[in-house]
Amino acid sequence: MNTWVYYNPSPSGRNVGDCAVRAVAKALDTDWETAYALIASAGYLMNDVPSSNAVWGSVLRRYGFMRTALPMTCPDCYSIADFARDHPHGTYVVGTGNHVATIKDGKIYDSWDSSQEIPQYYWEGR
Repeated sequence: MNTWVYYNPSPSGRNVGDCAVRAVAKALDTDWETAYALIASAGYLMNDVPSSNAVWGSVLRRYGFMRTALPMTCPDCYSIADFARDHPHGTYVVGTGNHVATIKDGKIYDSWDSSQEIPQYYWEGR
């Protein structure tokens, strides 16, 4: 069963370099522009770039999300698709180290099929 759903709210249609903006937009149920403004202003206040995990993570934290690291018991055998199947309810932003995607109610929302990527951590909505 494919759990991936195409999702790209970018007004320009691009899908490279803005995965955190797309993920935050989906997780917060807002548009791309609002998510970008939230992340950019957090970056400005933190004196860091918007793509920094700490910056966009601070936006999620402000909205009640909690971060959890995944155990490294099998770092190459647990995919984002596995995570989605194990989390059929709720909202999660899953990070791989160089990419993030949002999972809502067991579906992976991303501009490309990232289901086989290996997650390292996740943010869970409250």
